[in-house]
Amino acid sequence: MAAWAALRRRYWATLPARLRVLRAATVSLAAALALLLGLAGLAATGTWDAVAGRDVPRTTSAADLSLSLNDMDAQAANILLSSGNGGKERLATPYGKAVAFYRDARRTIGHDLRTLAVAAQGDRTDERTVESLTDNFAEYQELIGRALENDGRAGGKASALADYRKATDLLQRQLLPESRELIASNDQVYNTRYAQARSALSSQLAAVIALGVALLALLGVLQWYLARRFHRLCNPGFLAATVCALLAVLFGAQALGDTAENLRTARRDAFDSVVALSRARATAYDVNADESRYLLDLERRGQYERAFLEKSQKLYGMQGATLATYDDELAATWQAYRSDHEELRFTGEFRRELDNITFPGERAAAEKTVETYAVYQRDDRKIRALVAQGKEREAVAFGISWEPGMSNAHFGAWMTALDKVTDINRRHFTASVQAGRSSVRELLSWALGSLLAAAALTVIGLRPRLAEFR
Repeated sequence: MAAWAALRRRYWATLPARLRVLRAATVSLAAALALLLGLAGLAATGTWDAVAGRDVPRTTSAADLSLSLNDMDAQAANILLSSGNGGKERLATPYGKAVAFYRDARRTIGHDLRTLAVAAQGDRTDERTVESLTDNFAEYQELIGRALENDGRAGGKASALADYRKATDLLQRQLLPESRELIASNDQVYNTRYAQARSALSSQLAAVIALGVALLALLGVLQWYLARRFHRLCNPGFLAATVCALLAVLFGAQALGDTAENLRTARRDAFDSVVALSRARATAYDVNADESRYLLDLERRGQYERAFLEKSQKLYGMQGATLATYDDELAATWQAYRSDHEELRFTGEFRRELDNITFPGERAAAEKTVETYAVYQRDDRKIRALVAQGKEREAVAFGISWEPGMSNAHFGAWMTALDKVTDINRRHFTASVQAGRSSVRELLSWALGSLLAAAALTVIGLRPRLAEFR
């Protein structure tokens, strides 16, 4: 008891002691709030670095890999379709374009595999997936290379087709499922980081408000205490400290709130659409490859026709649609959607994008994508009609030509429209990252500066009062 009484006399019993305690408590609260905001700022910066520097590039590289694998296979089929017999009766322009696109796709795949190998380090599951992809791609290249070599010889079509079948089977059974697994895995990592960051920001915001209210209340108590003891209605130093503390709380809360909102915009409004559209683009190249495979391989035409419809349904799905009914049902459901955007008679990747329209110009770009897709689908029916009439060469020429009005030209227009809506979302993702970094850097700097000023003004404001007791 004696020790407690001594402590009380020293730290609370006298007016100077009480003022020193209140000063220490105020400075301590300001320091605690500054520490909290500093740690929150470091965490937010780390989240933006991880999202923009790792999570998003990994996911988009996996999507690019899937697309390039489909493109490489489609171009290999187009080379075999347009090469003629040992170079005789070659379709020169389609052949030249197919060879160039094939080489571009192969280089892109090599780059994406290297990027994903680096990104997978530390994650044993992804490491095994990338290793398997690399090994399977080496085997795939060997099979395609052999097919193209056989195709270069007169009478080598049958051998070339046999090798191509093995290659495309390897693609469908191993390479594409593994690339899709990487897309899902990397996207899930980003989604988990997003959820954790949002949760942490909510907790930090609540703590900032609680500490801020406590700091303002303590400054208010000091103001009242000084007015009561020294008969001063207002202490300019404490008034300025209170204003600085209030600004610090407002700046800090706004910085955390803006960060949370920018994280949401980047993930839900922008990147969810980027993922859906990237999957759509990869599927589009697979659809286009199935069309070339259909033309190339007479024995498997039924298989590739079914695959074409199945993948088309993943893009723009309608229950019960067949190739014979697909165009009419697409036109009907699309007209219904244009009349009422809540119309839910179709599904698929395009629907996911249309349900997530957020940014200026995005809806018009997304609708243009569906309309160019419809043109491409009608071209496919023309190709199959030519085949049914026995006009194989005309079907091939129409299917793989890039001349205006031909199927590949319309496919290119579809991809251009798809790229436009993807670019809108990518730009807004980048803008959200920049805005999030700016909020952390600028608003938290103001908040920390205001807290430093509040602590300094508290010390300065009390100094004349404490000097009266010396």
